[in-house]
Amino acid sequence: MFQPSYIKLYEQGEFARRVKLACEKLRKCSICPRGCGVDRLAGERGFCRVGKLPMVSSCHPHFGEERPLVGTDGSGTIFLTRCNLGCLFCQNYTISHLGDGREVSLEELAQMMLHLQRLGCHNINFVTPTHFVPQILGALSQAIEGGLNVPLVYNTGGYDALETLRLLDGVFDIYMPDFKYADGDVAQKLARAKDYPQMAKAAIKEMYRQVGDLVLDERGIALRGLLVRHLVLPGGLAGTREVMRFLAKEISPDTYVNVMDQYYPCYKAFENPPLDRRITPAEFEEAVRMAREEGLWRLDGLL
Repeated sequence: MFQPSYIKLYEQGEFARRVKLACEKLRKCSICPRGCGVDRLAGERGFCRVGKLPMVSSCHPHFGEERPLVGTDGSGTIFLTRCNLGCLFCQNYTISHLGDGREVSLEELAQMMLHLQRLGCHNINFVTPTHFVPQILGALSQAIEGGLNVPLVYNTGGYDALETLRLLDGVFDIYMPDFKYADGDVAQKLARAKDYPQMAKAAIKEMYRQVGDLVLDERGIALRGLLVRHLVLPGGLAGTREVMRFLAKEISPDTYVNVMDQYYPCYKAFENPPLDRRITPAEFEEAVRMAREEGLWRLDGLL
């Protein structure tokens, strides 16, 4: 019988220590690679523009995620507001850039998790969690006490700090990072994060160390492991070949990858060609071919 890893961690009494360490990082914020150094516990705000309390945009079963997450009853998504990246084309820009959402207490965040579990969702899927890790940990303590027992999904843009991820070892069973950009200059122009490629590579290596390749149950529903997303951008801006080579050679050829074709221009994309157009069928086919040529075979929707 599968049991999420966070239950054992909680029973060992380790959870309280992790929460304390994570919250201390908010005093001079170093939660993510930006290291803004602001005192979020005192209400100061850095790049992500959030303070002490978590902010939630929506909470509901989601049937548009990857098949191993959705299963039959959906992935229980909690969309967190704001982001530590500044992607010009963000398809959730009303949430990440414009701040669509509201502050909630840790108690309310815990109740959201339990509500999604009661609805039958196969997992609790935190969308854009990086800048709220301490708050998620604090709410999780209360949710576990309330009977939470489904896998947790860390659904991140990939711009994560190693020290923060190490605090999550044994907490999240499923890591789902994006690998958005292989080139630092592109990452700087499109997301204001020149160090994104090296940070994402280090983060994905740490995630893989913690959870390994994606493991599915007999129904094909994810229990534990790494699932990587890669959004194909117009004109090859995402650096697909390098991303796929890294995953196959430095992570695992068995890495479960979603090569995504759903790019469409929004937010400030129209001011930044070639982001002002959708990708072509040929560009997507080339991206899939690159993934296979590099040795990856577990491609979501293309198995």
